[in-house]
Amino acid sequence: MDIKDKYNLWLTFDVDTRAELEAITDEKEIEDRFYKDLAFGTGGLRGIMGAGSNRMNKYTVGKATYGLANYLKSRNDGEISVALAYDSRNNSSYFAKIAAGIFASCGFKVYLYSTLVPVPVLSFTTAYLGCTAGVMITASHNPKEYNGYKVYDSKGCQLCTEDAKNAIEYINAVEDFSTIPFSYSDSGITLIGDDVLCEYYKKIKQQSVYTEKSDLKIVYTPLHGTGNIPVRKMLEGMDVTVVKEQELPDGNFSTVRSPNPEEKDALNIAIEKAKSIGADLVLGTDPDCDRVGIAVKNGDDYVLFTGNQTGALLVKFVLTMHKQQLNSKSTLVKTIVTSELGANIGRSFGLQIEETLTGFKYIGDKINKYESTGEQEFVIGYEESYGYLVGTHARDKDAVVSSMLICQMAAWYKNQGKTLVDGLNDIYDEYGYYLDYLDSFVLKGKDGAEKIQSLMADFRAKGTALLPNIKEIIDFKDGIRDLPKENVLKYIFDDGSWMAVRPSGTEPKIKVYYSIVDENRQNAGVRLENIRNTISSIINS
Repeated sequence: MDIKDKYNLWLTFDVDTRAELEAITDEKEIEDRFYKDLAFGTGGLRGIMGAGSNRMNKYTVGKATYGLANYLKSRNDGEISVALAYDSRNNSSYFAKIAAGIFASCGFKVYLYSTLVPVPVLSFTTAYLGCTAGVMITASHNPKEYNGYKVYDSKGCQLCTEDAKNAIEYINAVEDFSTIPFSYSDSGITLIGDDVLCEYYKKIKQQSVYTEKSDLKIVYTPLHGTGNIPVRKMLEGMDVTVVKEQELPDGNFSTVRSPNPEEKDALNIAIEKAKSIGADLVLGTDPDCDRVGIAVKNGDDYVLFTGNQTGALLVKFVLTMHKQQLNSKSTLVKTIVTSELGANIGRSFGLQIEETLTGFKYIGDKINKYESTGEQEFVIGYEESYGYLVGTHARDKDAVVSSMLICQMAAWYKNQGKTLVDGLNDIYDEYGYYLDYLDSFVLKGKDGAEKIQSLMADFRAKGTALLPNIKEIIDFKDGIRDLPKENVLKYIFDDGSWMAVRPSGTEPKIKVYYSIVDENRQNAGVRLENIRNTISSIINS
């Protein structure tokens, strides 16, 4: 169907949907809502909430759920069970209950959390309860207008390339919305109790590596999300002050522009609180508590760390603490757009290093592979976008265990008379200086999607002429090594610096990653600025 046909069909769904659509007078808005259907990207199904095939709503959630149910039936002969959870976003509980009702109507055994929980809890729960699959209603760190639908396999790992492709075929096959078995009965739905959460907490505590007393002072903000109770529970015994204005769940994220710890201003209120009490460390988790950002006291001010910097510090800390347990199978996993600094630290400890595509599901898939073959042992995995995992209790990034370890790391350094800034400088002194940066260019709607495709074609056409001193271009669209095909270009410079260009899988953005290696920090900054200006002029032209 074309856009107009889709629009007219949706007018027939229900009174509220019809009223919302008829109130729209902007043709571009209508086009954006219907020019495509929501599709699985690196983080599953994700989109702005509202009426339309390109929006998150009762019907797109219903279609995804019914298609997924049909896919699970095709793969399983016996009893099928699904675990469901949701975060603090607007409509998350509503969408979770819609999905639970449809799964129950299909004859599945359904386990549903009655309260919001972090993403890693759902990942753990799916495997712990022996479920066939899991679903988490979340849009992670996206703005308040968004929600999403993440699907997990029986191991608690998000669906990877082949499984996602097959599931999508079944989802796309649901063309008649009237066939979706919407049900609001609680029949067949079991509420998940605190006993499962307690088992999750036990697994987190097993990753604890440093419990010496310290006068470390921490300010923590859950940014109105799911981290408040779990993170505070794992930090019991430490001096933690919670940002009251951001403590309780709020789907409007009313105190921040965006609830994303990657954004510089997301931790502003927490930093002001830290200044008022002289805290050493500021910690902030995103709404579904799979990412964590930090700011560190440095003199009279606070320094925001990048995901690459925190990751490198965690690698050094965890490997130092586990030094006696490391062996020839020990492995660090990172993504292709994550700095080499942490990998080089891992290599110095004798670890094997593996790279995956962007998306933590690929790191989770590596853990599945290691457990299956026994040839490698997972120690730590992380990505530059503030996601880390230590332990194999989950197959997704986990800000609960990461927050615990970051605070233990800060206490370890403080007991040596150092801050995390000092620790990072020690790493630079030993392994060299790395300046990493990310630019995200927002290109919305059908026109934006077309421009992103055009830009990627343009980058490919320019080749090594794009920038001086490019030694090699790695194009992942045809598949590199054992990695799935992906629309990513990575440019390697003569000195080992690199740049990567990648359309986002979950947002209307094209992302450009930079990693500059230079002994002179000032030179690194100048080089980064020059490259950024060139790329920006191309994308904004």
